[in-house]
Amino acid sequence: MKYWRETIAVTRRILIELFRCRRSLIFWCIFPISVLTLSGYILAERADLPLADAFSYAAPSTLVGAALFFSCLGGTVATIVAEREQQTIKRLFLSPLSGTSYFLGIFLAHSCIGIGQTILIYTIAAFWGATFRGSWLLGIAIILMSIAAYVGLGFILGTQLARRIEDVNALVAAFGVPLLILGGAFLPATLFPKTLVNIAQFNPIYHMNEALVAVSSQGKLINEIIINLRFLLIFTIAMVIGGWLCYRRMLVV
Repeated sequence: MKYWRETIAVTRRILIELFRCRRSLIFWCIFPISVLTLSGYILAERADLPLADAFSYAAPSTLVGAALFFSCLGGTVATIVAEREQQTIKRLFLSPLSGTSYFLGIFLAHSCIGIGQTILIYTIAAFWGATFRGSWLLGIAIILMSIAAYVGLGFILGTQLARRIEDVNALVAAFGVPLLILGGAFLPATLFPKTLVNIAQFNPIYHMNEALVAVSSQGKLINEIIINLRFLLIFTIAMVIGGWLCYRRMLVV
């Protein structure tokens, strides 16, 4: 119970701070909505698809490439760097708060943000007639693994590479934007030359995107995306463990 109470307390503090910064909250809503709308209309026009089909395809790619990436990965990095730079972490650990609870609290807070953006994106897509055609349970599992992978990677980058608030944008852009493009978040992977498709097989965002698009817009079953799921599961476990180890190392240092 001690760890649970402390985890919830850390989660509530982060979420309350987010809701107090209403301008940032509004921008975090506008960004994925605008990306979804642009992607949906571009696909409808260039691929000659009905709007419902275009938004069904655009919603999972927007979720993985725009919403979860910047909120769960970028948000985790920003939270860790800001609290370390402002000495918040040192002040917190003068209290009886455990390091495990703090780690889980940040993890849970950004998971809540990711789930909120998932609901937002699919609500907007449903407004344009999009439907989730596959298994809801499988889709939720892919989304939760993607959130966990992003937050774990955010801990690794935030504790090891980012030293100041100013480093966050450069770090996320340098690592993230090429991976997002190569992962098919903005351009369908079917447009890639064979060389880039072969390289993309090692990109976790590619597997997140392919798995969620296949389930969400094409209604595929688990045996049809098993390669993507296996890669994503291994990557998620590695990122969560790596994020925890890097976090513990930061506390020691």
